[in-house]
Amino acid sequence: MAGMSPLFRRKTEKPEPGERLVTLVRKPGCHLCDDAQAVIEKVCGDLGVPWEQKDITEDEALYDRYWEQIPVVLIDGEQHTFWRVNADRLRRALTE
Repeated sequence: MAGMSPLFRRKTEKPEPGERLVTLVRKPGCHLCDDAQAVIEKVCGDLGVPWEQKDITEDEALYDRYWEQIPVVLIDGEQHTFWRVNADRLRRALTE
């Protein structure tokens, strides 16, 4: 497997929770965004996972990609969910 292209190798190691990054893409005045943030703060706080938030109104690329889906949750830059955040699903995604 050492000579195999990285594209075809399976990931055998899962990242530790502290090595992950959760990003909340949100906009000001969005009640669903506030709800999502509360879930993220709780789950990430429990697991020791860093998280950040980005304002969709200040980033044209995020706006173009996610405007109709906010709030959007990304894990390590990949979309995890949008609109409503389920704490159990987020916790599983960060630990499994």
